Order: sequence, then C-alpha cells, then structure tokens
Amino acid sequence: MKHFPYLLLAALLTLSCSRPQPQPFQVIPMPNEVELGKGTFSVKGASLVMDDEMDPQSWAAVSRFVKAVETATGKPMKEGDGGFSFTVNPELEAEEYIIKVDKRGAAVQASALNGFLYACETLKQMLPAEIYGGVKAKADWVLPYATIHDKPRFAYRGMHMDPCRHFWSIEETKRYIDVMAAYKLNRLHWHLTDDQGWRIQIKRYPRLTEVGAWRDGTVVGKNWGTTDGIRYGGYYTQDQLREVVAYAAERGITVIPEIDLPGHMVAALASYPELGCTGGPYKVWERWGVAKDILCAGNDEVFVFLENVLAEVMDVFPSEYIHIGGDECFNGDAEPDRPDPWDVCPKCARRMAQLGIRRGPQAKHYLQNYVTSRIQHFLTEHGRKVIGWDDIMEGNLEPGATIMSWQGVKGGLAAAAQGFDAIMAPNSHFYFDYYQGQERDKEPFGIGGYIPLEKVYSYEPLTGVPAGSQKHILGVQANLWTEYIATPEHLEYMLLPRMCALSEVQWCEASRKDYDRFNTSLDHTFSILDQMGYMYSLDCRGLVGLDRKPARTAAELQSYLDAQPAGW
Repeated sequence: MKHFPYLLLAALLTLSCSRPQPQPFQVIPMPNEVELGKGTFSVKGASLVMDDEMDPQSWAAVSRFVKAVETATGKPMKEGDGGFSFTVNPELEAEEYIIKVDKRGAAVQASALNGFLYACETLKQMLPAEIYGGVKAKADWVLPYATIHDKPRFAYRGMHMDPCRHFWSIEETKRYIDVMAAYKLNRLHWHLTDDQGWRIQIKRYPRLTEVGAWRDGTVVGKNWGTTDGIRYGGYYTQDQLREVVAYAAERGITVIPEIDLPGHMVAALASYPELGCTGGPYKVWERWGVAKDILCAGNDEVFVFLENVLAEVMDVFPSEYIHIGGDECFNGDAEPDRPDPWDVCPKCARRMAQLGIRRGPQAKHYLQNYVTSRIQHFLTEHGRKVIGWDDIMEGNLEPGATIMSWQGVKGGLAAAAQGFDAIMAPNSHFYFDYYQGQERDKEPFGIGGYIPLEKVYSYEPLTGVPAGSQKHILGVQANLWTEYIATPEHLEYMLLPRMCALSEVQWCEASRKDYDRFNTSLDHTFSILDQMGYMYSLDCRGLVGLDRKPARTAAELQSYLDAQPAGW
C-alpha cells in the first residue's frame, strides 16, 4: 500500500497528459488585444447559433468556417446554445470583431462581413493546422479560453499581382486570394496591362487581346539580345474577371485593376499603332525593362480609346479606386539612345502650346499631368477615384489623386505633406521579386535586390510623417513583379512568408509588433501553408531555395559573397 500514492500520481499525470491540449496561440497577424485564460472549449460536434440579422455574405463566410470545422473533426455541428455563436453588433466597425471563448462556448461579435471573416480566420489559426487541410484529421480540437478584441491599424492592406510579364490562370489567382484572406489582407492590386502583355478583354477593342496579349518570345535570363522564340501569353475574359472579383469579395478582398498609362503601353500600341506618336510599327515586348514608346498625348483619339477602355473596366470592377499607373513614362532604360517621343512629336508639341506649357526638361511632366487630370476627371464623373504610382507627382498634380509610393518612401511623405492620400509600397521593403536570401546561387534566378523577411517586418509606415499628415497614409502594399517568375511554385515562394510579415505591418499597432514572437509563430504558419499546399521560403530557418538546401556557415557565406562580382 505504501506505493499507492505514487501509482495515483502516475495515473493522474497520465490522465492530465491525455487531455486535449490547445494549439499555442500563434496567430498572424497578432490581434491587438488578447487575454488568454485557463481552460478549453471543444469544437468537435459543438452547437451553433447564427444571428438572423447577419447579411447573406457574412452568413456564407461563417458557413465556410463551420464546414471547415465539421470536415476536419469529422462531426457535424448542431443547432443550439452552448457552443459557437455569431452575433451582429452594430456598434463595432466594419473590420472589427470580438471573440470570447469560455465554458459557455465561443462567442463572436462583428458588424459586417469583414469582421466575421477575420474572427473566423483568427479562430482557425487558434486550432490545429489540419483545419486548413480539407479532410478529417486526428488532432486536439479545442480552443483555449480567450478574450480577443481586434481591428486593423490601416484600412488599406494590399498585395499586388503581375500577370503581364508571366500569366497566371484564374485558379492560380484564386489561390493567391485565398492566402491573402487567411492573413487578413483586403486589397488585390491587379496589374493587367504592360509592354509585355495586355491581359484584360476589352470588347470594343478586340485586337488588344488578339494581338496585345501575345508575344513571340521571352528574353532568356538577362541576355537582352536573345529570346526563347516561344509564343507566350493569355488574357482574362470579362466573365472570368467578374468571377475573380466575386470570389475575392466573398473573402473580404476588393480587386483594384490597373490600366497603366500613358507609358508601359507597347502591347496596346502593337494592337492599335495609330495611338502612338510615330504610328509604329510596334511589337509586344519580348524583353524586360522600360520602353520609350508611349501613348500620344497630342492625339484626341487616345483619350477616346482610354475612356472607352476604362468604361469597360468600371463595368467589370466595382472598386472605389482604379489604378492608372503613370510610372516610368520617360525612363526608357532599355532604349537609352532614343529620344522620348513626346520631346519630338509634333502633335504633342501642339498640345503643349495649347496648354501653355513651355518647352524644356519639365514640359513632358506637365503634359503627363494633363493626361492624368483628364483621366481623373473622367473617372470622377463615374464615381471612381484614381491611384497612381508616385511618378505622377512630377509637375502639378490635381487634388483628389491617391499616391502609391514605390520609389522608396519619399513619394508617400511628399504626398501626405501636400494633402494627398498615400499608400506606402516602398521598393526598399516591399518588392517581393527581390531575393530573400544572400546565397543567390541557391535561389531561383531573379531580378536582383535583397529584402529578407526581417526587413519586411521592420517597416514602420508612419516614420517621418508629421502627426497632422498621418491621416493621409491609408495603408501599406507589397508588389510582386514577375519578369523572372514563371511558375506558381516560384510565385508562392517569393510571396511567402514575406506576405505574413507584411500582414503584421498592415494590421498590428506598432506597440504589438515583436519579430521574435512573429518568428516563433511562423512554425504554425508553415504547418498551415503545408496543409493548404503552398510553396514558401524557409530562408529564415536556414534552408535556401525552392529545393531548400541547407544554408552555408557564416564563414562559407562570407567567402561566397566576397567572390561575387561588384553590383551583383
């Protein structure tokens, strides 16, 4: 009998260890108010109550969460109190939510679709990663007791996608949207036109997709004088575009289309050469870089064309904003010996004279202001707003435009100081086509640059913005250009997990950010991404490249870096 206390203790320990254990709280982006308690709530076969006041979209969103729980646990939920409850609270903001998990169950409050969506995403991340797998799984299906009150820091939380340089199918685009939704991003900036391909069906101008959507080859690496000679391209029909818009909207994401103008238009000029300053001939570009050719600002038919195109764009995309690009109109880095067409075009010269623009180095920037203003007025008349890259601030920009700051932060800072709204997307931190690791011989071939995960996370959007101008910083976006990214696996590898770091920059109050906590939470995120079937970089764990080779030691890496050519 003297051994009984030890046997009892062993039995109690065994019983304790067999109790379901909650997933460690590793939610990304980290909610802004979290209080964890002692105890767990079992979600397997839990009861369910949904507020009759929920709108159909919110009802559908919660139903997707319920289906995921039922599939993963293998047991359906039943109607009744004492389990999950989803209640409309009109006093909460549209993207705000409250979760309270205790012995009575898991109670969720929100006022609108996005609030319910984000509550469900937080609950899913609080559960084992298998909730994302779409099949029944054995796991501890419990939630920890917790009180969470959360809402985003910034209203605009964007991610950019480029199907012009390399084309992505509708299903690949939906996968992009799915992972954005999992980490609470709410804007997809869809770059639909460029020199290397026109990707949006415009019914009034069929040659845009008959001709402009296809190129006769693609440059091999950075061997500018050669191409692979393989015809390449594709485009989205308006029905497909509407399908993506609806799919994204169901997940709380607004799709913002970009029709880049008046530069980056060689694909359009190849389709309709009369829109250019020279009349062509033009050819859809087979190389990367910036072309000199541009829409002719002195030709009134160009504005007829643009207004007709944008009318069809607005019919497909209900977004408040239309992105009109405006970048690199006079860069032409790929053709340095050619003059800018607007500098030598008689029609553009007449337009400048009509507008009272004096000839000189700044003349073409003022002419671009005229183009921007004219398109801005057209879109405003149709109830839309303009976003443009920070290049459009050259010269005199009319009030009402929103600036997307890509050339570092200076464009956003200048915009906010002048009273323009701005979205921060600096290439110093948020160009996800740049390398993630320094061992480029192990990484898939890329454009260059170096933006590791920790640098993405380190960005503070309001640095340098005076208190009185901070209201003009609408949010943050990362851009993923695809000149050197030709496969879905490579696309996802460049996106993840950097997009997860971006999500905390966008969502979390500055005081809630903690890279060490975030880095630890990535272990759960990697399990989630595995369940969802995504490729992702593990450079932050010492594994490099798509095939995840072990990283070199510090001495080996330094030796490798020392051997690289200058400017690599």
